[in-house]
Amino acid sequence: MKKILLSAIVATLGITLPTSCIEEVVPQTDYVTEDQTADAPNAFQKFVDGITSSMIGQILYNSSYPFDFGYPTFFQMRDVMGQDVVIDDAGHWYQTWYTSSTALGPRYAIAQFPWTIYYKWIKNCNTVLALAGDEPDDAHKVGAGIAHAMRAMYYMDLARMFANKTYALDKNAETVPIITEKTSIDELTNNPRATNERMWSFIISDLDAAENYLKDYKREDISTPDLSVVYGFKARAYQVMEDWANAEKYAKLAQDGYNMMSQEEYLSRETGFNTPNSSWMFGMQFKSTDPVITGNDADGSWGSFMYLEVNGSGCGYASSYGYQFSIDRHLYETIPSTDFRKKAFIDFSIDELGNKEKIVEALKVYSDYPNDIYQSGYEGVGAKAVGGFSVKFRAAGGAEGHKNQYIGFLGAVPFMRVEEMKLIEIEAAGMQDESRGIQLLTEFAKTRDPQYTYGKHNEAYYNFKTSAFQNEVWWQRRVELWGEGFATFDIKRLNKGIIRSYGNTNHLKTFRWNMQTPPDWMNLCIIETETSYNTACTNNPTPIPPSSDSEEFIW
Repeated sequence: MKKILLSAIVATLGITLPTSCIEEVVPQTDYVTEDQTADAPNAFQKFVDGITSSMIGQILYNSSYPFDFGYPTFFQMRDVMGQDVVIDDAGHWYQTWYTSSTALGPRYAIAQFPWTIYYKWIKNCNTVLALAGDEPDDAHKVGAGIAHAMRAMYYMDLARMFANKTYALDKNAETVPIITEKTSIDELTNNPRATNERMWSFIISDLDAAENYLKDYKREDISTPDLSVVYGFKARAYQVMEDWANAEKYAKLAQDGYNMMSQEEYLSRETGFNTPNSSWMFGMQFKSTDPVITGNDADGSWGSFMYLEVNGSGCGYASSYGYQFSIDRHLYETIPSTDFRKKAFIDFSIDELGNKEKIVEALKVYSDYPNDIYQSGYEGVGAKAVGGFSVKFRAAGGAEGHKNQYIGFLGAVPFMRVEEMKLIEIEAAGMQDESRGIQLLTEFAKTRDPQYTYGKHNEAYYNFKTSAFQNEVWWQRRVELWGEGFATFDIKRLNKGIIRSYGNTNHLKTFRWNMQTPPDWMNLCIIETETSYNTACTNNPTPIPPSSDSEEFIW
């Protein structure tokens, strides 16, 4: 494998980086061959398994970063860039993405982080496809199908993270360079960023291949993609492309065999969003042997950042150190009390009760471990409050998990749920026939709020750029999928802005910014070593944050 020691380049350029030595792995074309693996038992399957097993629980970049725990960390990075997910302290590990820090620029390790990891994952897919060949035999078809599906997913993420305009706004806007199993070393030095049109065409072609190869595949669990997940990926892709007929078609196909989460499942105090159920289409679980669990007191894990109720050990960024994620106060206040999803977040009024005894008593409405949540909010380094805290994601392992982080942090994380597919179907249907979309949306919303009335969430701010119907769907997505990594993607796709500054906001001072279009920091920078060695690769500008808070928005 070709490796470039970025620290040497840094010394030459006089650049200051937050790490002393960063190794860039160029995950390009050093693929194994059939001859190299012929003598190894189950070698091909091991490469296939590696496509997904590397996605969660592994330290893929730098062990000193507690957010280096795999695919779900990108949910948090993207979500805090917007408005719906709020960090509670400027020292939070995800503050760089929330504050539009200069560390998002191409000379910093933060830019290296997603670039290196995603292209490593793509390389794993390319290795399998190189081994399978252009016309895989029966023994290699499933592996090739999984590789095509996952490569499409990774490029979908990269395209949405790096393009400064989405497909619907500008088909010629640049995304990232495409690297396949056939890309040569020479081509890598002159490999321009693919336009939206080329990238999404490539993604669809990968998904077409995956659909063909996985048509008879029966998986053992939801940790690998099957045909339903491929349909789900197609639904996502066609939604971005605003090919509404196909988005609706594939979103409906993807739903076969799944059921929406009930109120009891959604709000379960023991298994809520830590255990797969009949709505989860794709997802993975942390294991006791994962490096992020066995090392550093398991603090570098999804559970450490997302689970509030694990205080027996004194570990965990959310539960013990005061670094939580909260819901945007205005979004919370737009959720009717009759909508059960509101109970996934702690009422802001609890902080007004004044003393610990009353606060702990009020927290019993949300948790069987109210003292743990009180400690999380009032005894850490954050805002000395609990209002807005999310209890959507619960600690795993029952009573033992609440006392022992090595058990409590072993939760599963959903990557795709049937509710997302229903919302894609609804949006796609309504963009073709609004009355049909409104009917489907009302049916969906009433499963969450029996008193739902269409049009309730179409406030003045939401009118920017999209129809009243699309705004209503977006609101449902913001609430239903909160914390699951869709916030930035939707803001960019819908050409929305963000509102952080308003009366009684819970966003941090000096970062209360209002914008009517997607902010520049949502367009990630490509690491400078890529643009230095790949001369055809352009870059996004380093984002410059606003110099002061915006005037308060009047809702």
